[in-house]
Amino acid sequence: MSNTVDTSKLALIPQGAAYGLLIGLSVVFCGVILIAVKVQKAYLAEDSGKSEMFMVANRSVGRGLCASAVFSSWMWINETVLCAAMTYRYGLAVPLWWGSGLCFQIALMAALGVMAKIRVPYAHTSLEVVRMRYGKIGHLVFIVLNLVNNVFGCASMIMTGSQLIHGVSGMHYVAATILVPLGVVLYTAVGGLKATFLTDFLHTAIALILIIYFTIAVLTNSAIGGLGGLYDKVIATAADNYIPNNYQGSLLTFKSKDAIIWGLILKFGNLALVVMDTAFWQKSFATEVKATVPGYNIAALAVFGIPWGLGTVIGLATRAIHDTPIFPTYPGLLTATEVSSGMVMPYTIKALIGDKGIIGFFFLLFMALTSTVSSSMIAVSSILSYDIYKTYLNPKATDKQIVGVSHLTVVIHGVFITGISIALNYGGANMTWIGYLRPIISCPGIIPMILTLFWSRQTRIAAIISPVLGFFSGLAVWLATTKYMYGHIDITTTSNPYPALYAAIASFFTPALYSVVLSLYKPYKFDWRVFLRIELADQAEIQSPSDTSTLNESSEEVHASDSKGVDGTVTPVVDSQPESINNDPEQIGEISEKNTTKQTSSPSSVAISLDDIQHPFDDETLKELYRWLKIAWYMFGAIVLITFVAWPLPLYRDYIFTKSFFAGWVVVAIIWQFAAFGAVVIFPLYDGRQDIAIGARGIWKTSKQYISRSKKEN
Repeated sequence: MSNTVDTSKLALIPQGAAYGLLIGLSVVFCGVILIAVKVQKAYLAEDSGKSEMFMVANRSVGRGLCASAVFSSWMWINETVLCAAMTYRYGLAVPLWWGSGLCFQIALMAALGVMAKIRVPYAHTSLEVVRMRYGKIGHLVFIVLNLVNNVFGCASMIMTGSQLIHGVSGMHYVAATILVPLGVVLYTAVGGLKATFLTDFLHTAIALILIIYFTIAVLTNSAIGGLGGLYDKVIATAADNYIPNNYQGSLLTFKSKDAIIWGLILKFGNLALVVMDTAFWQKSFATEVKATVPGYNIAALAVFGIPWGLGTVIGLATRAIHDTPIFPTYPGLLTATEVSSGMVMPYTIKALIGDKGIIGFFFLLFMALTSTVSSSMIAVSSILSYDIYKTYLNPKATDKQIVGVSHLTVVIHGVFITGISIALNYGGANMTWIGYLRPIISCPGIIPMILTLFWSRQTRIAAIISPVLGFFSGLAVWLATTKYMYGHIDITTTSNPYPALYAAIASFFTPALYSVVLSLYKPYKFDWRVFLRIELADQAEIQSPSDTSTLNESSEEVHASDSKGVDGTVTPVVDSQPESINNDPEQIGEISEKNTTKQTSSPSSVAISLDDIQHPFDDETLKELYRWLKIAWYMFGAIVLITFVAWPLPLYRDYIFTKSFFAGWVVVAIIWQFAAFGAVVIFPLYDGRQDIAIGARGIWKTSKQYISRSKKEN
């Protein structure tokens, strides 16, 4: 196959070792989650058998765990493996553009998450919001957009991982494609969203340790010679490593046309992967009121340093040694297929660190892949169970039925994305082509989705039609530009950056134009209070955690404090939001126009004015949320201004990095990696110290009781 690496003569680790690692790691993580679920249920009043816990973790996730989970969900394999490959291809401008293309959308999601808490405090998925505002057709359109985004993004990562596993070990890519999601299906189905938060933390800790290790180990290897040695080797081989469209063909310049184009395409695609991914919305729904903005912005700042440090060191180190005897492909050079498949990083690690480095790379690959897959599985299962099953198939579904369907849909999604990944492999796709295609299919829904929360005058017809027209506009631009520039359309010609950039711009911006025009055609103003009709699932259980017989006194005291306004989770105001309010999506337009709704609990329906519906948060909590919203927008603006303009643009000039400037550049990047480790690994442990202490005391107490009983029996 043209899109996979020929491993008949080169395998970095034995197939048996690869199978053992994949299966063994899956079993270990399943075991960890099973234990964690038992501890949560027994000592922390967190039962993943309840839908509110399974889908939104009781809305009780703190800042540290939120930051770690968002970071892990966004630490795709692209940020390490593909960034190194693109740095090898275009030079050191790539990692900074890559970092800026990762952090701004997470900062934006912080603002969207807070606004969602203000507008729709009881939502479980972003699609519930769409249904309440635009009715059944709008709901179905955005279900398709979200499912396509989730499935395509997740399947492309599995495809990328299977190609890397195939390239590293020679394992058949079909076997790798099946094994990667298998373990994730098991622990996600058992543990729900909180389980993915916990595994995300483990993924993050292990992956960051490996990223820091690889960066420093490669840089300090005798074949590289440290910062000065790396710079000297890149300069010495400049004639052999001439890069077209770079200033003087240098790898050490920021003036790289191809790098900036790739960075722009990446920004569009990544923005879609966040805003149109229900997983990121769910994480914001799952956090405490005070945790959303700090958690998301900590993750945004932390993730910036991953491609910057690792991509710079690995990509340039590969250029320095790729034609030397220590490189695995010597005397041959890296082929275009090997670069596009991400083999730059594993080859360099093998050359400089050896077998132990490849084992570590396999661990990193597993962590990055499974964090992506687990997040996608919870998101898709929530869509299928809540937005489809409960909404259209069984509106009277019990909490137990919803959780059961969620478990089933996790398995179904795992099987489905495995099939899609295999199809992409057989179709000849690689991670570079996927990176160009993703913005075209994912971007059209971004602006209509944001306007759903921020613009009351976006009409139903505008929200339904504009993303569809946007997709076809982007697709038409992509194919027409490819045909015009290269004469024909195939995988190779559509893998060129210019058509992809023009298509991404069209897919992103044209829906805004369509939405405004269609909304002005037949003006209508939406009443935001309609959103307050989304009910809190499993309300009685959330309000009465003390009924759980397994709780000890200390856990009751801690979790009782969770209902206190600003400091805790959502506390429903029962009198202000009757459970019997009709949420029929076909009636949403009529409800919002007439400011009435109907009760379905009795034969004689009684109209309830929207004026009688109170917000479940008290005034103090709402004031706090609006304060966080302002902070979120300031952070978003600052991140965009610094990472898009103030930092990179002054460097985009006729300039090649000097030795001292390059050394400072890499040192700051490595420091950023350590800061990221502190922010998303150390801080979550400190932030969750109370729950950790409760769980530890509970386990210790149970262990003592078990030992005492054993002694008495003997």
